[in-house]
Amino acid sequence: SGIATATAAMVEAVRGHKARIVSTRKTTPGLRALEKYAVRVGGGANHRFGLDDGVLIKDNHIAIAGDMRTAIERARAAAGHMVKVEVEVDTLKQLDAALAIGVDAVLLDNMSVEDLARAVSIVDGRTITEASGRVMPKTAAAIAATGVDLISMGWLTHSAPILDIGLDMPDHQNICKHLN
Repeated sequence: SGIATATAAMVEAVRGHKARIVSTRKTTPGLRALEKYAVRVGGGANHRFGLDDGVLIKDNHIAIAGDMRTAIERARAAAGHMVKVEVEVDTLKQLDAALAIGVDAVLLDNMSVEDLARAVSIVDGRTITEASGRVMPKTAAAIAATGVDLISMGWLTHSAPILDIGLDMPDHQNICKHLN
C-alpha cells in the first residue's frame, strides 16, 4: 500500500539513528486495523492502537484539570499502575514540569529541531521522548538526529500517497474462445 511504502521511506530516512517511526491514531474510519498493519509492514510501529493502550495527556486535559500535576495524578489513579502515562509538551518549561512530576514519556509537540535537541539533552534518558507535529518526509532525518526515541507521524495514515494500481482485462473474445 501507499502507507507501507511511505513508512518504509521514513524508516530508511532515519536509519542510523535510534528513533523509531510510529503512526498516530489518525486513521480512516473503518480502516484502522489495515492502516496500522500497513505501517508495521513498512517497518514502522504503532504508537497506540486505541485510547485504552496508554494515557496521552494533551493540553486540553491539562486545561480541564487546572494544571499538569492534577491531570497526571488523575490519569494515574484512573488508569492503574500498569498503564503508561505520556504528557504532551510544547515548551521546554512544560518539559521541566513534566519531568519534575514524573511521566513515562513526553510528546514533544511542534518543537523546532533545535528545541528537540535541547529537550533530549534535558531528559537525558529519564523518560521516553517522542517528537510529533510538523514531521514530514523532508524533516524526519533532522528530527531523528536530535536523539528522540520516537517520531510519530499522522501523515503516514492520513496523507500518504496511494499507489496507482490498475487492472486491464484482456480481449473478451479471446477469453471466451479459451473457455469453450
